[in-house]
Amino acid sequence: MGALLSLPLLAVPSLGTILGFAGSCCGAAACSALCSACGQCGNSVLTRIAYALILLINSILSWIMLTKWAIEKLQHLTFNYVKISCGNGDCYGWLAVHRINFALGLFHLMLAGLLLGVNSSKHPRAKIQNGFWGPKIIAWLGLIVLTFFIPDEFFVFWGNYISFICAMLFLILGLILLVDLAHHWAEYCLAQIEDTDSRTWRIILIGSTLGMYLASLAMTIIQYIFFAGSGCSMNQAAITINLLLWITVSAISVHPTVQEYNPKAGLAQAAMVAIYCTYLTMSAVSMEPDETEDRRCNPLVLGQGTRTTTIILGAIATMLTVAYTTTRAATQSLGLGGSARGQIQLPDEDEHDLVTQQPSLRREMRAEALRRAVEEGSLPADALLSDDDESDAGDRTANDDERSSTQYSYAMFHIVFFLATAWVATLLTMDWDDKKQGDFATVGRTLWASWVKIVSSWVCYGLYTWTLVAPIVLPDRFDGY
Repeated sequence: MGALLSLPLLAVPSLGTILGFAGSCCGAAACSALCSACGQCGNSVLTRIAYALILLINSILSWIMLTKWAIEKLQHLTFNYVKISCGNGDCYGWLAVHRINFALGLFHLMLAGLLLGVNSSKHPRAKIQNGFWGPKIIAWLGLIVLTFFIPDEFFVFWGNYISFICAMLFLILGLILLVDLAHHWAEYCLAQIEDTDSRTWRIILIGSTLGMYLASLAMTIIQYIFFAGSGCSMNQAAITINLLLWITVSAISVHPTVQEYNPKAGLAQAAMVAIYCTYLTMSAVSMEPDETEDRRCNPLVLGQGTRTTTIILGAIATMLTVAYTTTRAATQSLGLGGSARGQIQLPDEDEHDLVTQQPSLRREMRAEALRRAVEEGSLPADALLSDDDESDAGDRTANDDERSSTQYSYAMFHIVFFLATAWVATLLTMDWDDKKQGDFATVGRTLWASWVKIVSSWVCYGLYTWTLVAPIVLPDRFDGY
């Protein structure tokens, strides 16, 4: 079955070339060339961009393989000489999506296991994270082919249970990070105001808070006008509940008891949570499949004249969002093995300002000191050779921002990416009906996806409310807050 999948690559050399080119674009070298035009980027940034591109390409490939369009195009390239089939089933559809995302998920789990305990780019295994892009791309593509050897029954179980659970964990992680971002944004602005007494930061904090509330109100009004017509009870309930919830959490944020236990709480955090949850609700009602005759619950369905273009742009935008969100979530590992935020670290000697200001002078002084130590017999003669090697290595790692410690937990980074592959597979396949699809499948335009967004917004409100009342309920746990 897997061998049949690989036949197009043998029959059409140009396709292999395209895949090879796409893989090379994911390498840190290509990212480095891009960053060089925009300024200096740290090594960790290039690596994150590369993995995000791999996830993006894998997600788009999964989406394309959801329908038979890709298989028909591959067969057309061989002038219909090669007929592509996978055992008793098809090489596209529900199972194909889970196979492709399982392959990338397994790839990230393997990397997570290999990178446990790595806390610096100087660690020998750190090269696995930041280098070897050619072998990693080949391994990823090889795993995709190998998954088509695995019996269908495994992926039926995987897609219906394991992948679904992992997808929900990814959603919860994203909501936790959103609440964390809201608190850190407000606290950062308050710290800037306290330290500098800057009027600019006051304007930024007040303006952003007011702007987010106005945007939330505007989106709510638009939803009532276009998506809450007569007979649209689901939309009416979702929009009204969201409105009541963001008013409630705003009131709780400025409640005297909350302010007593957490003086940094306020409307800035509530505004960010409100606009995000309102956006989720609006996205849910606008992507809801409308079964009414006049499409009064979702008028956007009537405006799909250029349906193929809309579907393609919507799918790519969704995959870009998933790739970006995953990268952000993976590098903010919530203290699960990553470098603690605010931790005091002694700078590496190579990171002293003198290195960037007068590197050649510092190396000369170091070399002179070593020569004197060798002449006095304090150090062996080969110390001069090791110093030359270190100097050369310093030149090669001028942009290495992880010499003293990693910017994020490598293992947790790949675990989050594994969860993201499960979310992509679930998003594409849940409540999916192949009989209603054309050449390209819509992404997220299902009743299930709409309810996931609505419930996610409620969970986000709940998480934020808990961060406000937790110091009151558990004061001993937050004495040092």
